[in-house]
Amino acid sequence: MTVSITPTGGPGQPDPSPELDELYRGFEKELLVPLWTEIGDLMPAEPRPAAVPHTWRWDALLPLAERAGDLVPVGRGGERRAIALANPGLGGAPYATPTLWAAIQYLRPRENAPEHRHTQNAFRFVVEGEGVWTVVNGDPVAMRRGDFLLTPGWHFHGHHNISDEPMAWLDGLDIPFSHSMGSTFFEFGPDRVSDTSAPDRSRSERLWAHPGLRPVSHTEPLPNSPIAAYRWEHTDAALADQLALEDEGHPGVLEPGHAAVRFTNPSTGGDVMPTIRAEFHRLRAGTATATRREVGSSVWQVFQGTGTARVGEREWRVGRGDLFVVPSWVPLTVTSDGELDLFRFSDTPIFERLNADRVHVEGPHQ
Repeated sequence: MTVSITPTGGPGQPDPSPELDELYRGFEKELLVPLWTEIGDLMPAEPRPAAVPHTWRWDALLPLAERAGDLVPVGRGGERRAIALANPGLGGAPYATPTLWAAIQYLRPRENAPEHRHTQNAFRFVVEGEGVWTVVNGDPVAMRRGDFLLTPGWHFHGHHNISDEPMAWLDGLDIPFSHSMGSTFFEFGPDRVSDTSAPDRSRSERLWAHPGLRPVSHTEPLPNSPIAAYRWEHTDAALADQLALEDEGHPGVLEPGHAAVRFTNPSTGGDVMPTIRAEFHRLRAGTATATRREVGSSVWQVFQGTGTARVGEREWRVGRGDLFVVPSWVPLTVTSDGELDLFRFSDTPIFERLNADRVHVEGPHQ
């Protein structure tokens, strides 16, 4: 390994001299780098993320996933037929942002994905279809359109499709963050999914998914939400009620015409997982959000409707299934055509725990 020091010159820098060159060669030999030559890169005035704004189109992703279904088996070794979004600013790494991994996963009819577990936190979000069950620590959980499903770190999980139709969904994980921290572990489970039953509700839902209620037998705070599935009918009703209250002149919406809910851990009231925040947003027809910047990155997926997403200097028309990424401190504005529903996940909990979060909102709704 070698270290290269490139003097920048200019205000506050030492004057060039043979003695300074000799000092720098000594630094390089001992693998040392002086702060005064690097401060502009190490401590910029504001975040300069390597990730860039980008969008992926569902009508391009889904046919590729279907073709992968024809050609690529699911089994021990490959484990999953998951196709990751690679941000063009991250040098070919299969990462949506430096901390977040997002992929489309595809399962053919009557197909099983074997069980395994890993320390990375994971979730599934279903844009369309049903027929797949994910089994989390032996608890079979139905996956249906609009559902948000959790697989917290170090939980065994596999998938099985009991239907005669294929199914695709969004996977989200904190793989890049865990990988950069050197904290990852992985373990194979059974080659077959441990429970292939198909109950209407999982055990976790029966115990935990009752509004405002928690079992007295489980009073300790849990690091991850114990609810395996947050069902679309509840999300939809919460968003509709916020907008109805706005019509009646009562507070409740995030900003005019913009309802939003956050999925939470019922044992703490905090985020569903320590490294991932998940939300659902609904915009009335013709609504434009305030322009917002946040430290940390996020991935958005359109659930239904059409609109425009402006991320920094990039702007796209987006519709059902389309995904777009918002890097750290890059401004975001979303404008709806008709009613627009969007799912969002972010790395915000990491920065809040480090007291490194920052938000700036501008525009008429600030």
